[in-house]
Amino acid sequence: MATFTMTRKRGYNWFISCVAAACMVLYGYDASVFNSVQGSKNWMAWFGEPNSSVIGSINTAYTVGAIFGGFFLGGPIADYFGRKVGMGTGCVLVIISTFMQTFAPRGNLACFIAGRCIIGIGQGIALTSGPIYIGELAPAEIRGKIMTFWQMFYSVGSFICFWINYACTKNVPKLGEWDWKMVVMFQLLVPVIILALLPTIPGSPRWFIKRGNNIEKARLALRRVRDTEEEVEDEILQIREAIEYEKEAISGNYSALWKDKSLRKRMLLALIINAGQQITGQGSLNSYSTKIYQKIFTSSSQIALINALNATFGILFTLNAVWIIDRFGRKFLLIVGGIGMGICMIIVASVETQTPVLAGGAKSEPVGISIVFLLFLFIFFYKPSWGATVWIWTSEIFSMNVRAQAVGMASQTQNVANTIFQQFFPIFLDNCGFYAFYMFAGINFLLAVFVYFFIPETKQVPLEEIDALFGGANHVVQGEEVLAHQKGLQAQESSEKPATVTVEKVEHR
Repeated sequence: MATFTMTRKRGYNWFISCVAAACMVLYGYDASVFNSVQGSKNWMAWFGEPNSSVIGSINTAYTVGAIFGGFFLGGPIADYFGRKVGMGTGCVLVIISTFMQTFAPRGNLACFIAGRCIIGIGQGIALTSGPIYIGELAPAEIRGKIMTFWQMFYSVGSFICFWINYACTKNVPKLGEWDWKMVVMFQLLVPVIILALLPTIPGSPRWFIKRGNNIEKARLALRRVRDTEEEVEDEILQIREAIEYEKEAISGNYSALWKDKSLRKRMLLALIINAGQQITGQGSLNSYSTKIYQKIFTSSSQIALINALNATFGILFTLNAVWIIDRFGRKFLLIVGGIGMGICMIIVASVETQTPVLAGGAKSEPVGISIVFLLFLFIFFYKPSWGATVWIWTSEIFSMNVRAQAVGMASQTQNVANTIFQQFFPIFLDNCGFYAFYMFAGINFLLAVFVYFFIPETKQVPLEEIDALFGGANHVVQGEEVLAHQKGLQAQESSEKPATVTVEKVEHR
């Protein structure tokens, strides 16, 4: 019977985490959808053949929305209204913006751009709440495995989008303008599913205690995901101790991010590795894969198929992290991933630049296959390491008082870095070709060195005790003293009250 109970609750842990991780499908789908519709002649004709500058503005609108949502809205919504409300709000905005993009009137590019901006805001909000929710509900010993699904679901989003797009490119005469509208419209699928499932999952116990000191609701939430009553009570005590210490000794609000030296250090490290995630080369491959493959292949359907297969293998490669993240640790994965990606980039650049170009401007078939294999090998290293592990590490290093805001800011640094980097990468690629990949190799090696010297291991460390890894106080131990002091004062007050009443009665008589 005990085994059944443990299996059931552990399975429920996975279920609620997958519901939250589905927010990442929104990101993965949208990161691929605009890249896909640009290849549609019907989309270009519908909006009056926009030039490269206008297309760049559409990309910028999404990025600006995501940065605004993540930096300024995601944290406050998750903290004041709850993690579930944050995820739900993001999904509603994605649904609204999907309709705006799909049914934008002919020639009305402003409506399409507004939809891109709103979808960015929605994703900025959802991508703040999702990983925090998973980190706060998952048991420490499997937190890394569960958070792996966060990155895997990004690949699921790309998978859905690229295969739908591939199918549409094969049926353009039948679909007409719906060859691109169908790709955009399918973005409704996942947010609708998330909204339907949100009522079936518990709220965050840390949020219940943080916002209203509602210990009973926190206890009920934990009972749904923990195996024993002892685990429930121990975790509630740890949460209360950590929160009390943060209120008394640091700050109960976001000002702790610059008041506390340990938090400042964590914020800087999180900003660096989140920016690093986007300059490994994966951000450029995702945004400009078609442009990159056009230098190797001449068939557009062949390129679409390669993109779809890339997304498919991305899912499988991310799953590798499930069995290695809590075995070998976050630091090990980031270092090995950085070195592996660097080596892949060196070989890709060497193969492409040192082989002859055919008359049609493409490479020979063996060279093309070799480059595709190497770029697939690159994502083999990227997905479980700088793909999944960066999100895992970021979501678990911050204390409760600043977690939502800090995760939102750190994760949106990915968009900031990507926006800046992608401004010059297409020019770099046009002028230097695959020599640009040597730059990525150098960046990846530097990131591996940075992790070795500056990133501490957080494997299987309880959230409330992670502060000690960064030179801060153990919030549980310190909070225990705060609570003990408060109890002592309460006991003293209660012992003094009856004595006062007795004296008053005697004097009255």
